[in-house]
Amino acid sequence: MNNRDTQRAWDYHNRTKHFPESVRRNVHVLDWANHPLPFKIYPDLEPLPLPQETDQTGVAALSAIATDTAAPREATPNSKTLTHLLYFSAGITKRRRSPGGEILFRAAACTGALYEVELYLVCGTLPDLTAGVYHFNPGELALRRLREGDYRGAVVEAGARDASLLHAPVIVISTGVYWRNAWKYQARTFRHFGWDNGTLLANLLAATAALGLPARVLCGFIDAEINGLLGLDARREVSLSLLALGHSKSQPPPRPAAVAPLELQTVPVSREEVDYPAMREMHLASSLATAEEVAEWRDRTLPLPAPEYTGPRVPLEPLDDERIPRDTIEEVVLRRGSSRRFRRESISLAQFATILDRSTRGVAADFLTPFGARLNDLYLIVHAVEGLVPGAYFYHGATACLERLKPGQFRHHAAHLALDQDLAGDAAAAVFFLADLNVWLDRFGNRGYRAVQLEAGILGGKMYLAAYSQRLGATGLTFYDDEVVEFFSPHAAAKSAIFLVALGHPARQPS
Repeated sequence: MNNRDTQRAWDYHNRTKHFPESVRRNVHVLDWANHPLPFKIYPDLEPLPLPQETDQTGVAALSAIATDTAAPREATPNSKTLTHLLYFSAGITKRRRSPGGEILFRAAACTGALYEVELYLVCGTLPDLTAGVYHFNPGELALRRLREGDYRGAVVEAGARDASLLHAPVIVISTGVYWRNAWKYQARTFRHFGWDNGTLLANLLAATAALGLPARVLCGFIDAEINGLLGLDARREVSLSLLALGHSKSQPPPRPAAVAPLELQTVPVSREEVDYPAMREMHLASSLATAEEVAEWRDRTLPLPAPEYTGPRVPLEPLDDERIPRDTIEEVVLRRGSSRRFRRESISLAQFATILDRSTRGVAADFLTPFGARLNDLYLIVHAVEGLVPGAYFYHGATACLERLKPGQFRHHAAHLALDQDLAGDAAAAVFFLADLNVWLDRFGNRGYRAVQLEAGILGGKMYLAAYSQRLGATGLTFYDDEVVEFFSPHAAAKSAIFLVALGHPARQPS
C-alpha cells in the first residue's frame, strides 16, 4: 500500500468515529475469562535483572517536561541509567491487592489500563551491558536478550541514516500489541497506539531531560526492517516509534549483510484473539518501505502558527522557573494516576496557564521541526478556573493567550462530548486536541495520521505530569468525534478530534 494514498487514512478515521448511535448499537461485551496478559513473556530466555534502586535527579517535573532533549552532548547510558528511564516510563510503580488479585499500576497512563505498548532496546557495548537487542519486562524489571551483537547499524539504515540514530549508543523501540488493547476498544486501537505510546514517551522524554541525556523521537523508519529485527509477528505486534538515546562521537558498525529471522517462543496474549482488519490495514497503509521514502518523509520544516484572533483574548501568566513547584519528575511519576472522579472545585489561573505552557513548549521529534511546532491545536471548555469566564476557548501558545470562542457554563456539554462521561463535566477544564488532517495528510501522507495521534499522546502525557506536579489530577478520555468539532465550530471547521484530557481536583487527593 502507498503512504500517499491518503484515502486509506480517511477511511479508517471515519470508520472508527464515535457517535451516540454507534455507541448504543455496539454490543461488544468484555470477555474477562479471555483478558489479555499485561506482559510479553519469552519463556525460554533467561532474564537479566536490572538494578533495583533508582535515584532522585532533583530536577523539577515542570522543568523536565519543557526541555528540548534533542541537543547533542556526549553521554552514554549504563544499566543504572537505563533502569531509571525504563522504570519511570513503563515500570510498575504501585501494587494493590484486590478481591480479583493484584492490581499493577504503571508509570504512564494507558487506555483501559491494558498497556499494549512494549519496549525494546538496541544498543552497542555499554559500560555494564553487552551489545544486543533486548526486550524489557516491567513485571520483573529485567531485560531479555533477543540478539547478541551490535545491530544499531540495522536501525540506522531503516531510519535513513538519521544523525541522531547514527550517534545514539542506545535506541529504544516502542511497539504495539493489537489484541491487548483491541480486547476492549476493537478497531479504534490504532488511535490508542498513538495516545498510549505518546503518554509513555512523555515520561521517557522527561526522564531523559532530568538526567541530561539527549533524546529524539523518530516516527520515520522502514517498518518491515524494524519488525524483522525484533522478530515481531506483524499480524499481532508492530513497531510504532524509535527513540535515539544518548550521543557518542563514534558510529555503530555497518548493518549486517543479513539479519537472521528470530524464532523465539512467546506466551499467547490470551486464549483466543479477535481480528479487526481495519487497524492492521491502517498500519500497513501508513508504513514506509524504502530509505528514500523515509528521507522524503522526515524533517519537513513546519510553519509556526501566526496568531489570528476573532474573539476576546485573555493573556496568561504561567509560573516561571523561580516559582514553579519543585516536586521532582520522579516524585510526580510515583504520585501520578488517572483521576476517576473530580471535585467541582476551581483551580487557579496560574496553575492552568502553567499546565498549558509547560506541556506545549515542544517535542524533540523528526516530524516536529522546528522545536515548538505542533500538529494539534488545543481547544478548551473551561468550567472552573479562577479569573476565567466559563466557556469555550482556543489556546494560542505563541502569544500565551486564550481566545474566547463563546461564554457559557458547558459542564453538561463537556460530559456529553466525552462519550457521556461525567469526568469531563466535573473537571475544572477539558482540553480537546484537534488537528487539520487535510494539511498533515497532504504533507506527510498516511504516516501523518500516526504522527498526529502520537503528538497528542505526548502532549497529553505532559499535561498529566504538569497537573500532578501541582497536586492536581488529570485523565485521558475518548469522545464523540464530529460533535466535538461541531461544538467548537466555526473556529474548528474542517478539523478532526484527536484526543481529550480533563484537568482538575481529583476526588482522591494525590499523596
